[in-house]
Order: sequence, then structure tokens, then C-alpha cells
Amino acid sequence: MDNKTKKFIQEHLNDDVIKLGLQSHRHSDIDIQLAIRQISGLQKVKNKIPSFYNNHDLLFPKQLSIEQSSSEITAKYKASLFSGETFADLTGGFGIDFYFIYQQFNSGIYIEIDKELCELAERNFKTLNINSYTISNANSIDYIEEMQNVDLIYIDPHRRSNTGKKTIKISDCEPDVSLLYDKLLQKAPNVMVKLSPMLDIHQAISDLPTTKEVHIISVDNECKEILMILKDENIKTDNLKHNSVIIKTINYTKSGKEELFEYTFEEEKVSKPEYADLPLRYLYEPNASIMKSGAFKTIASRFNLKKFHANTHLYTSNEVNTDFPGRIFIINEVYNNSKTDVKRLSCNIPKANISTRNFLMSADEFRKKTGIKDGGDIYLFAFKTHTEKYIIASCRKV
Repeated sequence: MDNKTKKFIQEHLNDDVIKLGLQSHRHSDIDIQLAIRQISGLQKVKNKIPSFYNNHDLLFPKQLSIEQSSSEITAKYKASLFSGETFADLTGGFGIDFYFIYQQFNSGIYIEIDKELCELAERNFKTLNINSYTISNANSIDYIEEMQNVDLIYIDPHRRSNTGKKTIKISDCEPDVSLLYDKLLQKAPNVMVKLSPMLDIHQAISDLPTTKEVHIISVDNECKEILMILKDENIKTDNLKHNSVIIKTINYTKSGKEELFEYTFEEEKVSKPEYADLPLRYLYEPNASIMKSGAFKTIASRFNLKKFHANTHLYTSNEVNTDFPGRIFIINEVYNNSKTDVKRLSCNIPKANISTRNFLMSADEFRKKTGIKDGGDIYLFAFKTHTEKYIIASCRKV
């Protein structure tokens, strides 16, 4: 990029790139196609990867590569898990994960099948002051056969079909790690696999039987990634070991808080929480990572909370526990699901945030039935208790 193009990019950072493209004849003195790609890339990484947004010398790839890349917050989390001499990223892509993981290693190996991404990485790594690295334009499956031993292998299988549709199953991804994990563990004692947040965790452990840890990462209560940590221990996971796999959950809240929680399937299996038929003073809603993990009984036992129903994943207590990994509400009033109470509810609360759990209808159906508008600072939870009662709790955030 010459200085004139850089200046144009900074002046049009917030412009509509489609309109800029239609006006390209007005800017014959700059590389408008490069500028548009840069502006589009900067718009996408502004909140997702702020470190890259603030570096004006980086070149951005095509749109899909940015969309598929990790966010800065999830890349930093992955980087915090391992350190050592050398690591290999078998699916380099735009290089977000490579860049942050590299901070914990003395050298890195970047492997990518797309030649253009390799060329971008070669340029951007110098801009990012990455000094000790190797770039290979190769298919990761072929590269594994000849690669040197490293301390960590990271792989983020491509999760789109030939038609562009997102895939979820490990066997539908490219490469299929369920066919490669033995080879990967011959090259590194630790393998970290990034997978779809929609994936069934139990099935994933069965597909990758050397799994020792599962990490579920959420940002602002939205599940973003599942990480499978494979270890070279020469013992594959049977049913007993399946239950002893460590499940680690984390949610990064908007306020900057890190909500951490870990458990095993065995702990969940033996946990016996108490049940409440009516709400106590406080209501608890687990964050997205815990909901994804399935720690529904463990979370109650660990925080001394009462559960409402086996399939109603809301909890209650008389004492507030601010360490709870999720949202906490103070209960103002409780309504039955009778016509009289629903009518009274509609009159008392014209606007609220509505959630239904294990209830007779969806939140949208409940809103339509009651005529309550969306928004405000009141939260309504409609759910079933363990004695098959349907109730509605009116709450405010703690």
C-alpha cells in the first residue's frame, strides 16, 4: 500500500464499501480494490480483533477468511493453555490464532493450503514482529507425514461444505481429525482442536478418544468455540475415562468478568441437588458455556442452590452467591399460570424481558398471549417445577 491508499482507507473507514466500489472511477490515483478490501476487513476486525484493527500496515484476506477466524479474546484464551519451544498451526488461515499462540513459544510453523493466505501471512508476520517461523503452502494431511516433532499442534478444521453450508460433525470437516488424531499425537504430546459450538460434546469425545479436556468458550453469553485437548498417553478413552474427561467452561462478560467453571461427567452423574417447588429470594440462570456443557446438577450442588425441575435449568436460593457463573436475579413476585394471574401479570407489567424454560409455550407465544412488550429492566421467567406446576417469576437483575 502506498501512502495515498493508506490515507484513503483511513478517511473512508466507516463508509459503505459497495458504494465505494461503484464510485471507483473517481479514485483512479489509488488501488481502489485493495482499499475496499482493507476497509471491509478493518470494519470486520474493529471489535473482533482490536489489536489488528490498530495496525495500519496489515493486509486483509477475502471476507470468508476473516469471518472464520477466531476473535482476539478466544485466541488469547487458547494461547494461555500451552507454552514451549515450537508449535505448529496446521490450518493457518488469516493467522489470528497463530499470532497469539506464538507469543507463548519460541518458534512456530504455519501450514495453509491457500497460497494467497500464505503470501499474506509472510507479509503480515513481519509487520507483527513475528521473527522465528516457517510458512508452508501445503495440505495439512500431507504435511503431517513429514513434519518435525513439536510441543503443540493446533488445528481448526474447515467447517463448510462444497456448497458453502456450515458443517458441525467432526467427520464432515476438512480435515477429518477423527481419522488423524493418532498421527497428530505421534508428532506432538499435545493437540488442540477447535470445533463448532454446535457440536455434541459426548459424541466429540467418542470421535476423539484421546481427549483429556474439553474447553467451552463463550463471549457475552454466546457460545463461540469448543476446544478438544488431546494428550499422548497411549490410553484411549473408554466409558470410565469418558466420565473423567475434564470439562472447562468460560464466559467473558461485557463487564470484563471471567466466569470459570469446571467439572467431570462423573461428578454430574453422582450429583443430587435439592429441588424447590416455589422460588426463594434469588433466581440463577447459568451462562451459555455451562448450558452447553450439561453441568445442570453439578452447578446446583457446587453453589448450594435448589433446582426447579430436572429439565428446568434455573436455580434458586435465599442467599445470594455472587460467584455464580451466570446471571443472578432478585425475585419480586411469583404468578401462577392461571387466567386470573396471567391477566394480572399483563396489567402489572407492560414491558419485560421474557424467557420460558420447560414451559407450555415459547417466549414469543407467551408475549403474544399476554401482550407484554419487549424490553425494560424487568425479567419474566416462565417455567415448570418438579411437582409439575407452571409458574412465572418477575425479577430484576442483581
